[in-house]
This record gives sequence, structure tokens and C-alpha cells, in this order.
Amino acid sequence: MAQMPSGHVAVPTEGPDEGRAPFNYRPALALLASLFFMWGFITVINNTLLPHLRSVFELSYTQTTLIESVWFIAYGLMGMPSAFVIERTGYKKAIIIGLSVMAVGALLMVPAARLPSYGVTLFALFVVASGITLLQVAANPYVAVIGPAESSESRLTLVQAFNSMGTFFAPYFGGYLILSRTMGGTSLEGTVLTEAERLADAQATQLPYILVAVVLVILAAVIWRSNLPAMGSATSRVAKEERKNHSLWRHRNLVLGVPAIFIYLIAEIGVANLFINFVILPDIAGITPARAANYLVLLWGGMMVGRFGGAFLMRRFPADKTLACFALFALVVMIGAATLHGPIAMWCLILVGLGHSIMFPAIFAMGIKGLGPLTEEASGLLITAIAGGALVVVQGWLADAYGLQNSFWLTVACEIYIIYYALWGSKPVVMGAPTE
Repeated sequence: MAQMPSGHVAVPTEGPDEGRAPFNYRPALALLASLFFMWGFITVINNTLLPHLRSVFELSYTQTTLIESVWFIAYGLMGMPSAFVIERTGYKKAIIIGLSVMAVGALLMVPAARLPSYGVTLFALFVVASGITLLQVAANPYVAVIGPAESSESRLTLVQAFNSMGTFFAPYFGGYLILSRTMGGTSLEGTVLTEAERLADAQATQLPYILVAVVLVILAAVIWRSNLPAMGSATSRVAKEERKNHSLWRHRNLVLGVPAIFIYLIAEIGVANLFINFVILPDIAGITPARAANYLVLLWGGMMVGRFGGAFLMRRFPADKTLACFALFALVVMIGAATLHGPIAMWCLILVGLGHSIMFPAIFAMGIKGLGPLTEEASGLLITAIAGGALVVVQGWLADAYGLQNSFWLTVACEIYIIYYALWGSKPVVMGAPTE
């Protein structure tokens, strides 16, 4: 892709105008940043929702993490179908469809709260996650390839920082509108609620999700009226006959990048979902869930700061070395969280947000680098790998069987693979001889 000065790049478009005037991609990135903000915001609302639902439905750790597993199962089921939707409708319409699906899922949380129903709650979250999956498959490769190739990791990390900005503000929103307004959210661990108190707590989720649905509809309308350029032939699927000469599985950076995304999500989601439950333990901080939500803000704030800083660093240092350094830091603090006690263990878990910050955007951009016409399919695979977050239920089982703190050794193992991918697996090597 030809580089142009002052943020301009020659973006191929469909039809007779292909390859003409350079396009200033920065306004498009600014608009897409709002999408990243919203799906980060909604995802972390769930982190404040989990201890709330655990109290309402009297769930074990395994049942609690199953809620988040359903969220990420949607990525596994909808990743490749989302790539098909994009191929048929184009990126702009796919984004609008994704926002609309998310709004429907948010509204389904209203009957889920009124019943209240654990099953309907799971279904509503699955619908929201399906919409986010479509947004992820569309927006991540769009950001990665719309500008100069050599700055793709930095550009995607920068826009992902707005995703972290959404995760930073979400705990305030969820803590204030859900946890601080409920009996379970303002009580210490072990408090048993009456049936009336559980019903009142369940209904507290209605207003937040109605507000989220309204914002999603407004954002869809803004995208509809916007002028997002088509990514064009540079990333569309190759013709059927030509496709026979291409294979996703010959690209080492993708083949090893898919498990890297999968494993990273186990680490990120396990930490985020069990953070409040960990902090409220008597031998860690011994505080209420509502107060613990304020510390969760710092975890996501670290991810936001790390992504802004990482975007800057990756313009000056190799992306693979930068990723390795961040992963090594995450490894060290996770060992601290798994072995120490008191507030220092809590702060180790908070600091892992900084280490995790650049992992997803860096791995994603490295995974699709050099894929050219296979970018859409590669993106679908990488987004499908987000289903790794569903294995947070394994960490829930480990927490029930061996203790919540010991379950973080699973996270330590995940950090080791990310270091391996950064230093060796991310190299864009085509394996094997070209197909004749």
C-alpha cells in the first residue's frame, strides 16, 4: 500500500476509481475509535455484573464464570460467519448490523431482569457478544490495513486504546448504577440475601442496559450517515480459481497467532472476571464489591495507558520486542498475584493490566501481516480465537477446587506462550513451497 504524507494513503476502492486519489484515513479512524470504545465499555459492564449475578442467583465460581464463557462462545460460533457477512454486505453495513444486534441483546436484559432468569440472561449476553464479534471482524483488519503497513501494529494499538478507555469508564458506570444500588453490591462477602432482596437486585440491571441500547442505536445512525471508504480489492477474497493457490495455514505468524489470541483471552478475561471476587477476600483487601469495582477501574486504566504508550513505543522499536517486554512484565506481576497476600497481591493483579495492554492489537496485527487477499479470512480466524475467553470457566473450576488465588497459575502459563509468540512465532514466514 503506497505511503502518502500527512496521514494520507492510497486506499484501493471498488470499481473504475480503483487506485486513484489518496485518502486521508484519520477521520475514519476517529469514527471507528467510538466503536472500539463501546464494545470495550459493554464487555466490562459484565465484569461488574458477574459478582452481582453471583449474589442474585446464588452461583458457584464455576457457574459465575460460565456466564462469561457464553459471552466468548459467541466469538467461536460467529467469527467465521461474520467474515461471510462482511463479504456479502461490505464493512459499513456489517458494522451497522453489528451495532443493531448489540442493541437488541442489551434490550433483552430487561426481561431477563424482570423475570429474573439466569437462562435469559445467558441468551441476552450471547446476542450482545454476537454483535460485538461482527464489529471485531470488521473493524480490526480495517484499522490494520487502511494505513501504511509498517505502522499497522502501532495504529491498531492506538485505536484499541479507546477500547481500553471504554473499559476504564465502565466500572464507574456499572459500580454506580448496579453494585452501589443493590444489597448484594454493598454487602460483605458471605452475606445471605432474602428472596425480595435478590429480586430487587436483579431488576437494578434494567436501566444501565436500556441506556446502552439507546447509545448503540445512535451510533449505528451516525455510521450509516458517515463516509467510510471501502477497503476494496486489497483485502477482499480472491477469486475461486486463484484461491486454490493460497493457504492460510502456510503463514506461521497466523498459524501461531490464532492460539496466541486464544491463550491471551484466557489470561485477560480470567483476571478481569475474578478480580472483584479476589479483592474482596479477607486475606487480600477484605472490602465490599462496590469498593472493589473502583480498583477494577485501575486495572482497565492500566490497559488504556499501556496502549497509548505502546502505540508510541512501537513507532520507535520493533513490535515483537515491545510485545515481549510487556508480556515479561505481566508474567512477573502474575506470579506476585498468585503467591503474595494482602494489598500487595491486589496491586500485582491491577498492574497486570499494563502488561496485557498491547497484547491483543499487537498479536492481531502481526497475525494478519502479509496475508493480502486472505486478510478477511485470517481476521475471522483470529476473532474466532477470542473464544479462548470461554475457558475462563476452567479458571472458575480451578478456583473452586484449589482456591481462587491458586487459579492464577493458569494465567502465568498463558503469559509464557505470549513471550514465545512475540520472540519467534510472530515472524511472517511462509511455510512450505508455493502451490503450483
